[in-house]
Amino acid sequence: MSEKKEQTFEGAVKDLEKIVNELESGELDLDKSIEKYTEAMKLIATCEKKLNAATKTVNKLVEANGKIVDFEVEE
Repeated sequence: MSEKKEQTFEGAVKDLEKIVNELESGELDLDKSIEKYTEAMKLIATCEKKLNAATKTVNKLVEANGKIVDFEVEE
């Protein structure tokens, strides 16, 4: 049994863009459109998970003394 390799953020975005183009083309039947929409929603969840993990990582910065502190973006 082979393990399924986890998709990268960039790969998920690329696949999502492809699906959006297919859906926008208007050439898919209803069943295929629903299938593609479902796949897109899974890709969006994958992207959101990876973005949240990246945000947590970026929010932990190391100060000069080695202390890890939360980093907050000013808006």
